[in-house]
Amino acid sequence: MIDRLILIRHSQSQPTPGEPPSLWPLTAAGRARCELLAERLRAYDLDLIVGSDERKTRETAALAAARLGLPCSSAPDLHEHRREHTSWMQQHAFDAAVAGGFARPGELVFGEETFAQARERFGRAVRAVLAANPDRRLAIVAHGTVLALFVAQHAGIAPLPFWRSLGMPAIVALSLPDFSLLDVAARVE
Repeated sequence: MIDRLILIRHSQSQPTPGEPPSLWPLTAAGRARCELLAERLRAYDLDLIVGSDERKTRETAALAAARLGLPCSSAPDLHEHRREHTSWMQQHAFDAAVAGGFARPGELVFGEETFAQARERFGRAVRAVLAANPDRRLAIVAHGTVLALFVAQHAGIAPLPFWRSLGMPAIVALSLPDFSLLDVAARVE
């Protein structure tokens, strides 16, 4: 029986003003960090790495999987909080908007979905990936906001400080079937 799930925040991406975040590629440093990520993932003896359909997660998943000799795929609805049509924000404004979303998850603070909607969508997607792969040790490469929302819901921790602690990439190990927090490697750098 599979007793854990590994969630990974994607590696460092290159924000590009005017381009939707789903299209942002990894930086050269982000690609290099995927090698260290793969080495850290060896301890989990994975069978499959699944990423969201966003470019930065597909690249993170593919680079780590290739290094480990594992198959890699993508799955729907693992993407970040929907904010494809949000105007470019300076880092301090973005951080404030995210803090507002965590503080008021049922309210549309910015983007196209509330943080509560993002959490529920992501949770359904994680369960669907697990159901489709019942006998495989999985890692899911996703995004900081939805990962923090999901972990906070199941571990009873505050999502904002957890989100702030996550590097690019980061590894979070959860027990199955209850999604209890087992371990966090907040920064794989």
